[in-house]
Amino acid sequence: MTDTLTAAGLTAEEKRARLAELLRRKAGPLRQFPLSFAQQRLWFLDQLEPGNPAYNIISALRMRGPLDVPAMERSVADLVRRHEPLRTIFRTSSGEPVQVVLPYRDLKLPVEALDAPEEERDAVAHERVAREMETPFDLARGPLFRARILRLGEDDHVLLLGMHHIVTDGWSIGVLYRELCTSYAAYTEGREPELPALPIQYADYATWQRNNTQVLEEQLAFWRRTLAGAPALLELPLDHPRPPVQTHDGGMVRLRYPPAFGETMRSLALRLEATSFMVVLAAFYALLARWSGQDDIVVGTPTAGRSRRETEALVGFFINTIALRTRLDGDPTFEELVQRVRQTTIDAYAHQDVPFERVVDELKVERALSHSPVTQVNVILHTEPVDPIVLGDLKLGLVEPEPASTQYELSFSLRDRWKGMPMEFDVEYNRNLFDRATVERMADHFHSIFMAAAADPTLRLSQLPLGDQAEREEALAKWNRTEAAYPDGPVHALVAAQAARTPAAAAVISSAGRLSYAELLGRAHRL
Repeated sequence: MTDTLTAAGLTAEEKRARLAELLRRKAGPLRQFPLSFAQQRLWFLDQLEPGNPAYNIISALRMRGPLDVPAMERSVADLVRRHEPLRTIFRTSSGEPVQVVLPYRDLKLPVEALDAPEEERDAVAHERVAREMETPFDLARGPLFRARILRLGEDDHVLLLGMHHIVTDGWSIGVLYRELCTSYAAYTEGREPELPALPIQYADYATWQRNNTQVLEEQLAFWRRTLAGAPALLELPLDHPRPPVQTHDGGMVRLRYPPAFGETMRSLALRLEATSFMVVLAAFYALLARWSGQDDIVVGTPTAGRSRRETEALVGFFINTIALRTRLDGDPTFEELVQRVRQTTIDAYAHQDVPFERVVDELKVERALSHSPVTQVNVILHTEPVDPIVLGDLKLGLVEPEPASTQYELSFSLRDRWKGMPMEFDVEYNRNLFDRATVERMADHFHSIFMAAAADPTLRLSQLPLGDQAEREEALAKWNRTEAAYPDGPVHALVAAQAARTPAAAAVISSAGRLSYAELLGRAHRL
């Protein structure tokens, strides 16, 4: 099919109209479309483990003040009518998965009463959102978009939106909230909302992606070279044995750094002629290298996957993962490590159009049920300001309970919202592998490494400190203080004296059993 998105001699509007016409004609009257590569991966995972909540995306907006429920219902209905993924299901046709776009039907927004005393409302809201996070989706039957209002009090509500990742991503949540604000403002003022028409839909993009093979093949050659021979697993010390089949039981450590951390990050990036992401990523590489003992490390990072303007206003699963492989051999200085990371990221982002799923397939890596292929650790830096959500005079906030499931073994997420605001640092982890205390210690080590590198980028990887002075004092001094005052006399006399004082106390504990001091002394006498 002609690459309509890049066809020459047409205006942007003509390109979009032509693309939509060609793709819809090809799709036929059944409104069935192929899956994007990213969707196909999630569909396949759902076949292996139906209803796995690891790919549930939940957004809960707390609204305090007088809520116009009919206006909110019409606003949510507009979202479903405008964005086809919110009414899409996934079935098989001739043995192949297809996405089926269902016709729009009137949407009713249920209101679920959870009336509770004011002092209990926060806990009730978090419990209900956590329950929604664990409620599975059926890809074949749908719906894959759920919306309801939770009523906690007369002027206290939560708008709860739930979607499967196969039809949405983080960018899409921003699109939904922007349109929701526009529609709600219009309906509460008694007028119709003015939203721009969508020239294409996600299914059109998925069909285009399937036919845009030339660019993908060119970029795949880069990934074959870059990831050839990469280690299959990052060998971090685990608190629990790795299960034979990968699990998704998730936990979260949330930290807040003072605004000075963000200033330090930006200043260091400027000094080293790199981006903030590059210096943060270098610090994470240093952390992972010190914890794992490996000097060849692959981490994943998400990209928006919306390199074409036509996709910016769409809801859908565009996000892509790119694998960033950096070698840390030779004990480089932090400054040298940043330069390595700089080249790694520049090269990777220049080849980001290849879906991660295609990269994994192309590498033909040996699959293991116990861990994800290529990379098990994710690093994210959010530096863009988040558009504020405004719904009339309502006072708004987000309900964010700890995730009950996780896609990665470790996911480090730093958010630099606004200059002068605290830096948010979240670590999502697999609780079947790590204890919370271990993850908290790892986060502390990252902070120590980063601040030391910022103070002196010429420090080598081996010189970057793990932990603060108190932790180093405990590990190097306190735990090594083995001196002790022992009474004079032969050992057998000391044991006999102890047996006289505490005959029932344990003297020996082994796999063969337990001996008290009295029993030990008796055996010694028999000998």
